[in-house]
Amino acid sequence: MSIRSVVWACAAWACAAAVALSGVAWGEQSEMPTNQWDIGPEVYYFRYKEPDVSVEFEGPMYGLVGSFTHHHANRLMLRAEGRGAWGKVNYTGSGTIDGIQDWTLEGRLAAGYNMPIGGNRRLTPFVGVGYRYLNDDSSGKTSSTGAVGYERESNYLYSPVGVEFSAPWRGHWAVTISAEYDLFWNGWQKSHLEDADPGFNTVSNTQNRGYGVRSSIMLQRKGERVDWVIAPFVRWWSIKDSENANVTYAGTIIGYGYEPKNETLEAGGTVTVRF
Repeated sequence: MSIRSVVWACAAWACAAAVALSGVAWGEQSEMPTNQWDIGPEVYYFRYKEPDVSVEFEGPMYGLVGSFTHHHANRLMLRAEGRGAWGKVNYTGSGTIDGIQDWTLEGRLAAGYNMPIGGNRRLTPFVGVGYRYLNDDSSGKTSSTGAVGYERESNYLYSPVGVEFSAPWRGHWAVTISAEYDLFWNGWQKSHLEDADPGFNTVSNTQNRGYGVRSSIMLQRKGERVDWVIAPFVRWWSIKDSENANVTYAGTIIGYGYEPKNETLEAGGTVTVRF
């Protein structure tokens, strides 16, 4: 089974689990708070792959996540969230390079509608806007076959469209299952070829085709002052070939470059404090 099939299966499983759980008799749950903060670390496995050209980056990433959620009396839900992560990944393609520094930032705004479905359970469809930045910097490194590395910057603009199912569980526990489709609006890639040779230019490519999916299960343990939330997740991106852009050397066009179609997998979990 391919990684893409696994990701789609996880998202489908999250939806099916929400439907199945909606008929379960759950325990008591306190009234939904008006304002809710979450903050804590995240750890995940990162894999970026360009299948047509046999290029791959993979390794662990470590970061911090935070969010603010407002539940209005009219059932409107508003959320702002952000995350940042850093790690060292290994490259396979034109030879191999180990220990490449990667770091990423992502910010999202979303609005939803809390729909009570009985027994203190609720379904919340949501839509929003998100921005993701990834920096992959192999400048100053040389592969096992002599290829010289350079810095790459990736920018995604997208809209998350999804649904959350939330319900109290046994005792002081609650569960939230989320499934989401990320509508890809545009991507901008910058390849700093001048890092390999100062004569080259920075190649900027535009991407306009692709999509993302993600899902998570949040297990919340209620406390007297703060709650603890454990949330395994999977995030997946599939982006098509970019448009072509000129490659120049000493100001003269010598060819063109493009960003090949690629797939990104991020699978891991967070542990956050909720208050």
